[in-house]
Amino acid sequence: MNTILLDIDSRGRAAGAARHPEKQNRAESPLLRKPDWIRVKAPGSEAFHVTRKIVREHGLVTVCEEAGCPNMGSCWEEKHATFMIMGAICTRACAFCNVATGLPDALDAGEPNRIADAVAALGLAHVVITSVDRDDLPDGGAQHFAHVIAALRAAAPQTTVEVLTPDFLRKEGALDVVIAARPDVFNHNLETVPGKYPSVRPGARYFHSLRLLQRVKEQDPSIFTKSGLMLGLGETRAEIMQVMDDLRVADVDFLTLGQYLQPTRKHHPVMAFIEPSAFKAYEMLALARGFSMVSASPLTRSSHHAGADFARLKASRAGV
Repeated sequence: MNTILLDIDSRGRAAGAARHPEKQNRAESPLLRKPDWIRVKAPGSEAFHVTRKIVREHGLVTVCEEAGCPNMGSCWEEKHATFMIMGAICTRACAFCNVATGLPDALDAGEPNRIADAVAALGLAHVVITSVDRDDLPDGGAQHFAHVIAALRAAAPQTTVEVLTPDFLRKEGALDVVIAARPDVFNHNLETVPGKYPSVRPGARYFHSLRLLQRVKEQDPSIFTKSGLMLGLGETRAEIMQVMDDLRVADVDFLTLGQYLQPTRKHHPVMAFIEPSAFKAYEMLALARGFSMVSASPLTRSSHHAGADFARLKASRAGV
């Protein structure tokens, strides 16, 4: 895992540069021992190496690697990878995230076609495209998302496309560009409850993110909308329930709930490991509120089993 991250870093930052320079003076917090239900097997199958080879050959970045996703081994063994566009360096400095922070490089005009070629090579029926935040760009990278979607439609017309976007804060018209490109699923994660935003997601605004999701449904009701929360950051049950209600008011179709895992001692500490039974209870409560689809477990992540979940989502809308 570490070797893979170093390979990516060597493309995105100068050798020896701090991955999280904004956190260097932050006090360290202990890394709690993970409970048994968080354990995952180490990657290493032949299919895993095939996926890695295709990603490398096309010069692409994946959030699986950059964010240190615990499901990377199982996903890549199924030739599923979530591509992270617009580079490996983010302009935000969220307290939970392991993606590097700094000044990003210029956009790579060839990236959309390389992603499309990689998706065709992997034979993906469903692909998830996410990105770093690009506050340095006038449109936050919205047009680049649109170019990627167009390239995928041309090279892999049978592949359904899910985008996991940044919030496009203060980027007038950016969301309209992504909606006009007509992804099959529009995902934007709220990440945590509003009371935790100042300490967990200080560069974002809860109600702006909520309104972003609502606007997608208002402009194109055919697009499925999706959002997710990390649990274990110190939120209360009542706060989680309120976010569920807010998302239903915004007509969001699909909710994901997963356990927050602390990347380093400099990141926000894990305040609690939520037991699988509690996730199951939250799933039932969310379904009772009217979500078409809910995925809730300690290892749930936005892109995990996204293809299978999309098939179920479509079936739910069709009344199957």
